[in-house]
Amino acid sequence: MSHWIVFDYGEVLCTRTTAVPKLAAVTGVPAEDFEPVYWELREPYDRGSTDLAYWTAIGERLGVQVDEALSAELTALDVAGWSHLTTEALDLLESLAEAGASLALLSNASVTFGAWVREQEWAKLFRHTMFSGDVRCAKPDAEIYRLLLAQLGAEPGECLFFDDRASNVDGARAVGLRAHVWNGAEAARAALG
Repeated sequence: MSHWIVFDYGEVLCTRTTAVPKLAAVTGVPAEDFEPVYWELREPYDRGSTDLAYWTAIGERLGVQVDEALSAELTALDVAGWSHLTTEALDLLESLAEAGASLALLSNASVTFGAWVREQEWAKLFRHTMFSGDVRCAKPDAEIYRLLLAQLGAEPGECLFFDDRASNVDGARAVGLRAHVWNGAEAARAALG
């Protein structure tokens, strides 16, 4: 077993966000118009821009006035939308932690979402968590993997990384981590041997 087992969060440990229809409804924009903008403008948010800057940018694109109160409402809905861990992933994490595995979390996510995760009971299963918003760089940039390795005090070959995006797996491999595209908990167990 690798010294460190590192997981992505979105669409690995949790389901895809359920918030888009609610976010669209709050802004008064049809979901089919809201969703592309939600994703298109996400990268700066995941790289450390503020909640208000993200939602204001979306509002400007869609013709919606966003103030601090609306930003806070949208942020709360967005966090809730990403809050649903799958039973299979949680079972995997718990069994690995029970077996003494060193677990880490590396996610492209906002500062606010990272703070929410760290407050969750299940987050204690991880010895380290790193969120792109906090370090102001994101997967698949080589820098974020190097920052992770420094935080873990690990060599690249001592880490096995799971992510749902092939580009992030490729980025990890370029730095020397052993990495797999996430295909579910059972496939992860097989990869872990």
